[in-house]
Amino acid sequence: MTNAKQIEKMLRSHAEGDDEQFFSIALQVAAAEARQGRRDTANSLRAAVDAARAKDGVRPSIPIAFASPRGDLEGLLDLKQPSITLADVILPSASLDRLNHLMLQQRKRDQLREHGKLPSNRYLFVGPPGSGKTMTAEAVAGELKLPLFVIRLDTLITRFMGETAAKLRLVFDEILRRRAVYLFDEFDAVGGHRAASNDVAEMRRVLNSFLQFMEEKTATDSAIIAATNHPELLDKALLRRFDEVLEFSLPTPDQIRAVIKYNLRPIKYPRIKWKAVEEAAEGLSQAEIARAASEAVKTAILAQRSSITTQGLTEKLVDRQSMRSAFTTAS
Repeated sequence: MTNAKQIEKMLRSHAEGDDEQFFSIALQVAAAEARQGRRDTANSLRAAVDAARAKDGVRPSIPIAFASPRGDLEGLLDLKQPSITLADVILPSASLDRLNHLMLQQRKRDQLREHGKLPSNRYLFVGPPGSGKTMTAEAVAGELKLPLFVIRLDTLITRFMGETAAKLRLVFDEILRRRAVYLFDEFDAVGGHRAASNDVAEMRRVLNSFLQFMEEKTATDSAIIAATNHPELLDKALLRRFDEVLEFSLPTPDQIRAVIKYNLRPIKYPRIKWKAVEEAAEGLSQAEIARAASEAVKTAILAQRSSITTQGLTEKLVDRQSMRSAFTTAS
């Protein structure tokens, strides 16, 4: 039967408006009932939780206000309420299948725990700039109906000895306490390998701290996503800390077409010559292609045209190619 401690925790989480914690405790009770052989009671409790969550819809179940005394934690995390799901992300089918499997583990995490297993919750995204890593992190949060917290590396990393590791501890305390999706973008700034010639003792300590924090088990099963454009810079010890590594690459012709169609809305494109468009977009990232399509739409709107032409679209793609060439030459 439910003990007084669990009832007390449920009442406290209800008073604090922390619905996810309330549901998590209820599911722990269901798991305990199942272990005692009372399957009907366990199934009834799970069904009640699922119904309550469905009634809440997409409303965030996690309170987003920071309850200091956590010092400057608010400056370490940028909150983003996700507006997309995996249905809005254009990725290879194999990558989407892997992501959907990870999301299933998150949704069924209490069932996994009943059998002594933990859901995968530590993901490494690697790939060139603009290939969709940050967008996919937002989609993961949207898929799980959780807030997305982006760790601000400009605030996290300081030149004072011990301060960066202490701030990192604050971030992981929040990960342990509050269920959400946490994104470490440009992760190589933290996870650079310890033997790097330009490394300093302080950053080695920071990496060692990160490795230790990643080993900590959490009842919240918060999703930790690290994204990097430079996987070759990462310390090899990080590999076993992540449950899944997803590679992002430049879009294929089919993906180029899908990205453009998604970003041309609401303007029509009745007679687009896709072969010419795909050739013009070759070598560009998803983000660059999306911006080119968006610029073509804005040009059409300002010219009071109701549709996009092949020339209008390819011109914007060529502009993006020129921008890339200018940037490469300047560097």
